[in-house]
Amino acid sequence: MGAQTKDEAVEGGKTRRDGRKSGRRRARELALQGLYQWQLARKDAVIIAAELAERDDFGKADTAYFRTLLNGTIENAQRLQARIAPHLDRRIEELSPIERGLLMLGAYELESELEVPYRVAINEAVELAKLYGGTDGYKFVNGVMDKLAFELREIEVTAARGAAGAKERRP
Repeated sequence: MGAQTKDEAVEGGKTRRDGRKSGRRRARELALQGLYQWQLARKDAVIIAAELAERDDFGKADTAYFRTLLNGTIENAQRLQARIAPHLDRRIEELSPIERGLLMLGAYELESELEVPYRVAINEAVELAKLYGGTDGYKFVNGVMDKLAFELREIEVTAARGAAGAKERRP
């Protein structure tokens, strides 16, 4: 395989080097928008997905991943919220719908989408919090996601931290 060009996507669904969003980033954005609708209107996930599919930019998203995230998060919302709650400084009901949606989405991704590195899941949640959340909401999301990552993927997190420490100790 050749070297990655400027126009190719970087790992994990992040924004591409040329500034365009990858299909996975768009899928996460759409899933967050769907979770927002679900929290406020309690519409069925199928209806939400159908409405979002009518958007002009929907075809640029990884649609299968979008459906996995939206459906998986909604189906497991109570359990995900129970998993998130111990890491909060307030009741989960007091979070904004964006923060709650991001944390549920991130928790679902950490728990169920094991091919996505935990750092990517955290980064994606933080980047979406910067775009859609309150002024410093991304800091809150980052802190909670760090705790969730350690809880849900302790071996991966510990290994990554150990590797990072070993690099720092090299002469």
